[in-house]
Amino acid sequence: MASIQLKSVEKWFGNVQVIKGVDLDIEEGEFIIFVGPSGCGKSTLLRMIAGLEETSRGQIMIGDRDATAEPPSKRGLAMVFQSYALYPHMSVRDNVGFPLKSAGLPKAEIDAKVNEAARVLKLGDYMDRRPKDLSGGQRQRVAIGRSIVRDPTAFLFDEPLSNLDAALRVEMRYEIAKLHQTLKSTMIYVTHDQVEAMTLADRIVVLEFGKIAQVGSPRDLYENPANLFVAQFIGSPRMNVIPASSVPSVSLPEGAISVGIRPEHITIVAPEEGHVSGTVDVLEYLGADTFIIISCGHADQVTVRVNGSSDLKPGDAVGLAFAEDAIHRFDESGLALNFG
Repeated sequence: MASIQLKSVEKWFGNVQVIKGVDLDIEEGEFIIFVGPSGCGKSTLLRMIAGLEETSRGQIMIGDRDATAEPPSKRGLAMVFQSYALYPHMSVRDNVGFPLKSAGLPKAEIDAKVNEAARVLKLGDYMDRRPKDLSGGQRQRVAIGRSIVRDPTAFLFDEPLSNLDAALRVEMRYEIAKLHQTLKSTMIYVTHDQVEAMTLADRIVVLEFGKIAQVGSPRDLYENPANLFVAQFIGSPRMNVIPASSVPSVSLPEGAISVGIRPEHITIVAPEEGHVSGTVDVLEYLGADTFIIISCGHADQVTVRVNGSSDLKPGDAVGLAFAEDAIHRFDESGLALNFG
């Protein structure tokens, strides 16, 4: 287990810069998640840490040593990919133990490490099966087990759950969370799924066009986004953003041109009340919640989240009252403005 530090890290492909001077300190035992839209550089940054992509400029420190020029085999890191990359002709036991066998470790030591990985990942009943006889979630556990036996400095996960169906993703999220609690290892995890990021991370790194838009705990990013990009990327449904001119009753600091309000911080009131008014457009019933999409003229569409079901129907006129302490204000460049 070790800390990892990125110092002004850059990545260029020819004349195209995809990682633009990233500085980041990852503490020992921390679970860090990189998120962002497609093409933001999150997988490239992970591969640079792993040594699978050359670092064009800057420095990568692993513990107290400079690992920038080290090959992947010397960095002491274990990477779990989106594809399981298991050997189809080998049993689970042999797949998990393969890195140790390749390293020439004694059979007794290999067996002990493989058995411990099987215990941690609850693979004991599957050790003599082949990968084709396993579910997607079981195969991913085998791939993780193959990483555990190496006792790495840190684990790197590159969208490990994206090939699984929704139910298996929920199950594997739980298992990865428990794995981190058990091993207490440094983990860096790339995903495009903000639910994974919000539920697993100690801190989230939000990337935008190769730069860090914001770093913080899931709660920090949700409650105090630094800019419009983070505000609308974190949270589902995403934050409503409304022109300041459409809500004259909201107090605004100098320079504010838009306000943001999350769907759960809006109360539906009578049409003549509230901060804006509009007409119900669509209702999306999800069981525990209903999302109500309301057309509000110059304020555009506003999404409201209500608990359970709603008696409203398309065409109903409503007013929308915003929770005053949950309103965000943004300037022309999209930066959040402190207020109050």
